[in-house]
Amino acid sequence: QVQLVESGGGLVQPGGSLRLSCAASGSIFSINTMGWYRQAPDMQRELVAVITSGGSTTYANSVKGRSTISRDNAKNTVYLQMNSLKPEDTAVYYCNLKQYSAGMDSWGKGTLVTVSS
Repeated sequence: QVQLVESGGGLVQPGGSLRLSCAASGSIFSINTMGWYRQAPDMQRELVAVITSGGSTTYANSVKGRSTISRDNAKNTVYLQMNSLKPEDTAVYYCNLKQYSAGMDSWGKGTLVTVSS
């Protein structure tokens, strides 16, 4: 069993910044990929950014240059720093942990980010 707890969402004005955090607990293997996905109303869930346990990162084109994903392996925690936020960034952001060796794909409950003036 894996538990993912997100924090850091909220209301921010356009052009503002936000930092999301996600702490994982439970059965965590050292080799894994952690990341963030988001889902806006009436839209499909989409990848925002992911980072492997080795530090390799992948970003969606829509956030590239405005966001930075990082992780603390000792704390099993992943962060997403988002800058220059736009109204179209408004969505529920979900933390994800993929542990391929164990066949596990775990999700957090989500945190709402609203970008509005």
